[in-house]
Amino acid sequence: MTIAPDLHADALAVLEGWSAPDGAQEALRERYVAHLRAHPDGMTRACTPDHLTASTLVVDAGRREVLLTLHAKARAWFQLGGHCEPGDPTLAAAALREATEESGLAGLLLDPVPVQLSEHAVPFCGPTGDVHHLDVRFVALAPPGVAHAVSEESIDVRWWPADALPDPQPDLVELVELALARVGDQSSSSPGGMSSRAAVDQPTR
Repeated sequence: MTIAPDLHADALAVLEGWSAPDGAQEALRERYVAHLRAHPDGMTRACTPDHLTASTLVVDAGRREVLLTLHAKARAWFQLGGHCEPGDPTLAAAALREATEESGLAGLLLDPVPVQLSEHAVPFCGPTGDVHHLDVRFVALAPPGVAHAVSEESIDVRWWPADALPDPQPDLVELVELALARVGDQSSSSPGGMSSRAAVDQPTR
């Protein structure tokens, strides 16, 4: 699979300019940047043993619940996300596409600035076996009253109270905390009360 050079350039620019919330996240940011500089194919699943992925934590309009997927292969609850594809123009667009495909939600409003980075091992993802996903995580708000669906990649997709996650692993708990802090300013003048950054609307299909 060939990823457009513009997507690689966008991801590099996003990560070079990202302000990490703490030292651990800054170390990951530097790791991701070094990976992209060294690997022109670093956005593709063919790049082993590491490649970038994009995911999204979807938050309900009331900022009280998050939408998680019970992944069919991992048998665990995660935010929505996956690999970048050739048609993705930006890293944020890849995250939004994955969230839309896996949730069935229309009208997601995604903040194009990452909220968390997470590196994790994934068995049998590449041609050589285990790889590391260098995941770039975003947050999106769901419009009120929209209905979600379960994709073929999932066993279930369900809203969970932010303070009662089904499998509260530290990485996911941190993601939820960072995401809620990002979208929590409902006094903002930007769409949906999102933080004062430009938002990415779901593309028209």
